[in-house]
Amino acid sequence: QVQLVESGGGLVQAGGSLRLSCAASGLTFSRYRMGWFRQAPGKEREFVATINRNGAVTYYADSVKGRFTISRDNAKNTVYLQMNDLKPEDTAVYYCAADLWGAAGPEEYEYDYWGQGTQVTVSS
Repeated sequence: QVQLVESGGGLVQAGGSLRLSCAASGLTFSRYRMGWFRQAPGKEREFVATINRNGAVTYYADSVKGRFTISRDNAKNTVYLQMNDLKPEDTAVYYCAADLWGAAGPEEYEYDYWGQGTQVTVSS
């Protein structure tokens, strides 16, 4: 079955960096658009970034633009989220998601598969 497994979360001070990874299995990874979402305590899950099938096109939420970079390695079936200049408001559980149709944007319902999430905590 399809599995998406996130890793790389942790505790970091404000201004620091983390790199999240999401390893996919059970699917033809290169056929899927991939996305990252996050959910802070007491808030709804929100869109962070998405990348198309070949990695050439990316799209970011305004709140992370210029600080976060999404990338993928289709040979490794992995999507990454490089997070720089982290802020306390970036504290959340981060989820990766996969969209078979390749046209997904910022809406959760457009994604077919989800990981279990990895916690990112940014201290001030």
